Amino acid sequence: MAGSELEARGRQVAGMAWPPRAWKEPHVGAGGAHKDTSGPSPLVFCLCGREQPIFTTRAHVFQIDPNTKKNWVPASKQAVTVSYFYDVTRNSYRIISVDGAKVIINSTITPNMTFTKTSQKFGQWADSRANTVFGLGFSSEQQLTKFAEKFLEVKEAARLARDKSQEKIETSSNHSQASSINGTDDEKASHAGPADTHLKSENDKLKIALTQSAANVKKWEVELQTLRESNARLTAALQESAASAEQWKRQFSVCRDENDRLRHKIDELEEQCSEINREKEKNTQLKRRIEELESELQEKETELKDLRKQSEIIPQLMSECEYVSEKLEAAERDNQNLEDKVRSLKTDIEESKYRQRHLKVELKNFLEVLDGKIDDLHDFRRGLSKLGTDN
Repeated sequence: MAGSELEARGRQVAGMAWPPRAWKEPHVGAGGAHKDTSGPSPLVFCLCGREQPIFTTRAHVFQIDPNTKKNWVPASKQAVTVSYFYDVTRNSYRIISVDGAKVIINSTITPNMTFTKTSQKFGQWADSRANTVFGLGFSSEQQLTKFAEKFLEVKEAARLARDKSQEKIETSSNHSQASSINGTDDEKASHAGPADTHLKSENDKLKIALTQSAANVKKWEVELQTLRESNARLTAALQESAASAEQWKRQFSVCRDENDRLRHKIDELEEQCSEINREKEKNTQLKRRIEELESELQEKETELKDLRKQSEIIPQLMSECEYVSEKLEAAERDNQNLEDKVRSLKTDIEESKYRQRHLKVELKNFLEVLDGKIDDLHDFRRGLSKLGTDN
């Protein structure tokens, strides 16, 4: 897959939630380590001293699902160390992350790569050499920002290194062309003594360089053989640890099954205990109900005794009731007579009130007539007095 296609796939998964819900163990090759096609193992460079870490952080590592190209697959169960390494010999930069003996990131940084922040704590980049997209989940936004800034810095350094290497290649090409032209001119010219001496010295220098390169090749072959033996020992140790891990897994599976069986048995016993407790509660409720019924029965028996005692005095009460009824009838008759008298008295009172009102009216009329007569007498008296005075 080309780098542009990986970038497009990366942009498609940029909006996905992090961390993913599915958490599966990444694919492991033979010997328990990832199959790395982008270059030698970072452990080799660390042993040789050719690479040096320039920046280190911790993050959760994810890779794009090679089947769907849409989902993230976790490459580590927990946060692991992620480092930038600088190769002094090759003048190159790589991002390397190792989980135990397993290499989960081995990505050589090129000027065409781009690190994209997809959320506050998650970022990703596409590696066309590894044919995948890597994703990193950080614990804070500051760590993500530092990693992104370092990515830009390393990307710029890789670009400068590529430009310098291209300039060196162009310079060496021009020099070789000039040398070939000078050689042709020297052949056409006369063969002088100083030119032969210069060629001999150049040949001696080339022989010395060839000897040194051969010695270096032997030294590197010895170191490579040593590294191969070391890798073989590490692979054997890793296989032994894998076998031990499988044995522990089997023992863990047996213990887990036994634990599940015991838990199931405990659940059954707890259910039985709960049923026994429910039966005890039912028995306690029944006992309380029986006691309540017994107390109610005693109360009813007491009431029945009282009723029996009361039934013995019922005839006496009946006779007294008859006597009281007779008295009540006599009292009712007396009350009726009294009511008749009251009604007659009320009638007499009404008649007396009517007479009083009539008498008051007659008295008022009489007083008015009397007042008129008195006025007449006063007038008559004044008339007599006036006649007496005149005489």
